[in-house]
Amino acid sequence: MAALKYKPIHIIFYVFSLIFTFSANSSKAELPRLLQPAKPDGTLSFLAIGDWGRRGSYNQSDVALQMGEIGQKLDIDFVISTGDNFYDNGLLGLHDPAFQDSFTNIYTAASLQKPWYTVLGNHDYRGDVGAQLSPMLRALDNRWVCMRSFVVSADIVDFLFVDTTPFVDKYFVQPNKHVYDWRGVLPRQTYLNNLLKEVDMALRESTAKWKIVIGHHTIKSAGHHGNTMELETQLLPILHENDVDLYLNGHDHCLEHISSVDSKVQFMTSGGGSKAWKGDVNYLDPEEMRFTMTDKDSCRFTFRKPNCVPSFMMFLDTFCITGRLTRRRFILLHNPNLNRDVLFMNYDVISISCFDKFYFQITL
Repeated sequence: MAALKYKPIHIIFYVFSLIFTFSANSSKAELPRLLQPAKPDGTLSFLAIGDWGRRGSYNQSDVALQMGEIGQKLDIDFVISTGDNFYDNGLLGLHDPAFQDSFTNIYTAASLQKPWYTVLGNHDYRGDVGAQLSPMLRALDNRWVCMRSFVVSADIVDFLFVDTTPFVDKYFVQPNKHVYDWRGVLPRQTYLNNLLKEVDMALRESTAKWKIVIGHHTIKSAGHHGNTMELETQLLPILHENDVDLYLNGHDHCLEHISSVDSKVQFMTSGGGSKAWKGDVNYLDPEEMRFTMTDKDSCRFTFRKPNCVPSFMMFLDTFCITGRLTRRRFILLHNPNLNRDVLFMNYDVISISCFDKFYFQITL
């Protein structure tokens, strides 16, 4: 049975150039659950993108182009959005042209015409939240699947999407000039208590070999926003108790892979689907920082033996990193401009592809 955990799952993060039931709140005893079938061979491929909706500007269109190409090569099954779907202030309503200008008319490749499982970010809460949650948007584009919190079950892996914005105190006590749409969230503490119970229940009842949790806000990050204290104290203990393998987020506009010295949880940031923050990196324990990138000229790897982690792919400008589950552990980097291979042991990705300027191949 243990061998089943090593079935391949392809996870792809795109960062700057890493049957549906809709619910307006999470007050129910059980989170909405969607079924996502795997391929006949048991594999699953998908893209993940965060912080993207800028009507094609700030490299959003360039990222979409590369997503289409990689999506076709990997025959993806769906796309994950980690939130901040529409800048700067979400959607104004159901008929806001930003939905088509930033989504439908941007991600036009045939390979991207798959379900987009989407959570809300803090910028989305500055607009009409009900518009993004409304099933009426599916009449405009049937790919759109947006809920506050829900579960996607796909055989060997369960994806749990969590509404993280209501956890953050400053949006309530120091909103500055911003106005947030808290309909469906107030009273806040009741909403959060119910949500934490539902998350814990969904993870405890999961029989999947892999458990992946998605939220907009960081738990661990060396980026501009850094760690989100409220999630560290309220959500992270639940992830630890339920043996979650990976937490995937946006919010910080960079690419990161951070491990944990005290648990199996891995942390990955994909938060620059249209705009990255060049050089905005803070200190993080070198024992935990595995990889960080804020632009295509700023990249840092740390190679050390990790806990086993699901495969992943991250994208920054024209830079792409991919990986997948495996028992074998070695990494081969190839740069055709230098015509040289470099071998590193004990890392857990399968391939790194650098478009335009570089190409890296990691083989496990």
